[in-house]
Amino acid sequence: MPVRRSTVCAQPAEAEAATFVDPRSAHILARMDQSPAITVAAVAEDKGRFLLVEEHINHKLVLNQPAGHVERGETLLEAVIREAREETAWRFEPNALLGAYLWRNPETGYTTLRFAFTGTVSDHKPGQPLDTGIVTTRWLTREQLMEREPRLRSPLVLRCVDDYLNSNRQPLESVAGLDLDTAAAVPGIPV
Repeated sequence: MPVRRSTVCAQPAEAEAATFVDPRSAHILARMDQSPAITVAAVAEDKGRFLLVEEHINHKLVLNQPAGHVERGETLLEAVIREAREETAWRFEPNALLGAYLWRNPETGYTTLRFAFTGTVSDHKPGQPLDTGIVTTRWLTREQLMEREPRLRSPLVLRCVDDYLNSNRQPLESVAGLDLDTAAAVPGIPV
């Protein structure tokens, strides 16, 4: 593999010339989105079992946390509450940010920026139809997830469970959304 020279303090033309693309991954980079899809995921645990959905993706039945895209005008918290309800029929109450994860699918080059939240679920509505593609919900332990690892939608599923079990938590305030009115009130943010 070629060695990459440092581009610290290099002139722009020199810095650009110092970058390289590994020929083995050039086809993936050519298909990569320039900006990631912004998604949210709900990590809910009860007595060592985690709430998951079984869903059809690309003609495969996979396991994932309740997760999905942030819609226009939504905050991250609104999105994770909505996605969990739509996909599981449970009301999700976020209590902490588990982490932010940038993942590039090596097969497609598709990039996702996932904000995962921990929280509790309540108010189950068993008669509610689940979102398109969702087959059912499951409560599985980490060990059961490991047994099904080839069926995980992405490595993010297990990573989020592991981070949860390692007590990774950030306050919800760390993912605050600012509109023009609230941004104007924050010192140091020009509007």
